[in-house]
Amino acid sequence: MFRGKVAIITGGAGGIGEATVKKLLSEEAKVVVFDLQQGKWQGYQDDIEEIKVDIRNRREVEEAVKSVYKKFNRIDILINCAGILKDHLIDDMLDHEWDTVIDVNLKGSFNCCRAVTPYMKRQQQGKIILISSVAALGTQGRVNYAAAKAGIQGLTRSLAIELGPHGIHVNAVAPGYIETQMSKVSEADAHKRGIDNFNQMKQAILDRNPIRRIGQPEDVANVIEFLATEKSDYVTGQIIYVSGAPNN
Repeated sequence: MFRGKVAIITGGAGGIGEATVKKLLSEEAKVVVFDLQQGKWQGYQDDIEEIKVDIRNRREVEEAVKSVYKKFNRIDILINCAGILKDHLIDDMLDHEWDTVIDVNLKGSFNCCRAVTPYMKRQQQGKIILISSVAALGTQGRVNYAAAKAGIQGLTRSLAIELGPHGIHVNAVAPGYIETQMSKVSEADAHKRGIDNFNQMKQAILDRNPIRRIGQPEDVANVIEFLATEKSDYVTGQIIYVSGAPNN
């Protein structure tokens, strides 16, 4: 499905990013992972390489993207999976907790989109997929994360309008609760969000879910895969919720 295609995936060392890397590799894409964590894919197979990139840094991102284009002479797909949590109720949230989450989750995605755009315009085609969240609709104890993920939705829609005439499709996936290492961090720090019993909260999520199960990274990767293919050529500017419910 992706033979001959080149995909950049940020945050590909774990969680949704890792599942997405595996998905695209299984479909014969050439994958370049941008992540601060290195070595995850060492020796995995020939069609993947890792570049250490701090996506908050515009220059680092642009140099990394330039190197990818120089090597492959094309960039077909950008998937922005990198993200972090620093949860607290607003009264306890520190400036650096707000700034870091906004910088990684929103500015980092913007930096990557801006960096690949000239190359995709040159090709007159490209697929950009961003990661939002149901948290964009409002959630307790993580106003920084919710604001960043709501920003991703505005970024997605605006870029779709700007870049559509150049054959570039821009969409976002908004997962609900997904079992990843990051969600385990969230569980450990639940008290910072004013949650006394995380297991009870998790059960409440499950009870509201018509499918009656917790989401896995592969559930999100499946939707990302669709958005990266030609099957989604008439889909752009959309926020697709992957939460096991109409609005979870």
